[in-house]
Amino acid sequence: MNTTGNSNRDIHEPVSSAQKIVIGLLRVLLPPHSDNENAADYLRVNIGQKNSWIEWTVVRPDNLINDDNVTGYSLHSSPTRSAIFDPGKTSRINVAHFMTQLILNDNLWNKWKGQMPVIYNDKDETK
Repeated sequence: MNTTGNSNRDIHEPVSSAQKIVIGLLRVLLPPHSDNENAADYLRVNIGQKNSWIEWTVVRPDNLINDDNVTGYSLHSSPTRSAIFDPGKTSRINVAHFMTQLILNDNLWNKWKGQMPVIYNDKDETK
């Protein structure tokens, strides 16, 4: 699990200049943020998307919230909103549900392996 604040450098993800500045500050001031970036980069660069021994997916939720029940959620190749200036919400239980489905559903795994999907709660996506 990672964060929408970490861009997938394998694809073009447009980010505003202001967000780039804030992410740069987070990188310096909050070591866990740079740890998240480094972990995802290690998988992307060192392991790669077609490694015959290791398959991976980096799940990127937005602003994490608590919820008691799984609700609808949407999956995207890239963030659909600004992680800093217009964050969406993603419940921890939805992240857990999606990660479980990646294990149980071969079609879902094959769609997202070697990628960094973004997950948002459906009810927040309408903002």
